[in-house]
Amino acid sequence: MQESYYKDIYYKTNNFEPNRLTLVFVHGLVGSSSAWIPYEKIFEKKYNVLTYDIRGHGQSKKFTNYSDYEIKYFAEDLQSLISHLNISKFILISHSFGTLIAGEYVKLYQEHVAGIVFLSPIFGLEKGWTGKILRPILKLTKIFNLFPFKQKPRRHVDYLKHPNSTDWDIKRTIADVKNTTLRVHLYVLRQSLVPEQEYFLEKIKVPTLIVHGVKDTMVPEKQAIALSTKIPNAKIVLIPDTDHIIVLNNVKEVSQAIESFVEKNKKNLLY
Repeated sequence: MQESYYKDIYYKTNNFEPNRLTLVFVHGLVGSSSAWIPYEKIFEKKYNVLTYDIRGHGQSKKFTNYSDYEIKYFAEDLQSLISHLNISKFILISHSFGTLIAGEYVKLYQEHVAGIVFLSPIFGLEKGWTGKILRPILKLTKIFNLFPFKQKPRRHVDYLKHPNSTDWDIKRTIADVKNTTLRVHLYVLRQSLVPEQEYFLEKIKVPTLIVHGVKDTMVPEKQAIALSTKIPNAKIVLIPDTDHIIVLNNVKEVSQAIESFVEKNKKNLLY
């Protein structure tokens, strides 16, 4: 995989080949493209692969203000990168907070999306107890405006050092927050809980796969099932004995689900 930058966004690609499907991976909150390294190795010989660090994360630029982290700006960053790389159609694969970016992207630019994979989607998280408890607390992030902030990129977390990481793994969370900064972490978390954010998922017209852990303590299994009924013709794969961190902990099951979905829909995805 080759490392590059475009407009302060760090990204990696393999050698893109014509007449081959392109997979684009969007990571979650306080993570980075390093979460996708096992998937790069699995898929790079068969598909065109793009992974990148969303704004404020990893080696991409960190922005100062809370408003810089509105979901629409993450989607616009992705579209800017897609245009730069001359990608006309692709499979959009996202995890956790990344599913909100994917949802916003599809709302704005569905013509570029051939298929969607939502891993541990968090749509509706703001309506649950998490949103109700955290929203008032996160308004206190305004205090960050009183302090200086360095926008320089940081690094990537080596997730091999965090095997079998749970939803509430303190060690991994500390490593991620050190990488992203507490300021960015809380800003993005607050944005993920904005009420009445519309994604118009019922208007999705392309093949869609949802992969969810049965023991997800952040987003209940029933919420993922309800989401699958809202999106036309969506399919759902539930992984038993698995929590929210399926990208790190269940590489085999997740990669097999992705490949099965892609190969099953290959004809429709290519044309």
